[in-house]
Amino acid sequence: MSEPAARIRDLVKTYGAGDALVRALDGVTLDLGARQFTAIMGPSGSGKSTLMHCAAALDRADSGTVHFGDQELSRLGDKALTRLRRDRIGFVFQAYNLIPTLNAEENIKLPQAIAGRRPDRQWYDEVVDTVGLRDRLTHKPHELSGGQLQRVAVARALVGRPQIVFADEPTGNLDSRSGAEILELLRRSVDEHGQTVVMVTHDPVAAAYTDRVVFLSDGRIVDELLDPDRDLLMSRMALSEQREPVD
Repeated sequence: MSEPAARIRDLVKTYGAGDALVRALDGVTLDLGARQFTAIMGPSGSGKSTLMHCAAALDRADSGTVHFGDQELSRLGDKALTRLRRDRIGFVFQAYNLIPTLNAEENIKLPQAIAGRRPDRQWYDEVVDTVGLRDRLTHKPHELSGGQLQRVAVARALVGRPQIVFADEPTGNLDSRSGAEILELLRRSVDEHGQTVVMVTHDPVAAAYTDRVVFLSDGRIVDELLDPDRDLLMSRMALSEQREPVD
């Protein structure tokens, strides 16, 4: 495993109280390797999205730590967290989260514009051409297909060259062809551009694009698999759903 882009230690996150208390994360420890494509899988309610949101500084855990280099998230104030999200983290939301009044180019450049910066022109052109949006840059979201909307969201996450890109079910709303194009783009961003990508997915076909799959159940890591293929993933998924979490 390569040097970690992020280190997660003993992460606990709960919701509710008393008899309604839910331990969404129950002591998760995980290194996210730099320049790797990692998938997080597990049944509904296993804690996948909660883990991603805590790791991406979109939510705070009850206890435990998340480190980006020498920065520990729980020690950062709101302004420092905002800078971290802006400068070092990219996020691809399942629902795209594009601004409907802005065209594709403006949406892609928005995080950089908010930060008062212009993206590196050569890198911007490379990302736009890689996602195949050159002839759609002046189109607004309502003029784009689902696959094109997701390409805009992926380009927006990549163009600032973040340390790590988190993608929450990035193919969940797409047909198989558009989904494959997005997965190939994420795969190339790792192989050709040295990005680090972490993806939540329930789809073994999507997970087969990655270098490593981590399986969650009841808020705990129960298994992992390196260099996965679809058939092995399906059998591991079936097994992980039957197993109890281990201490």
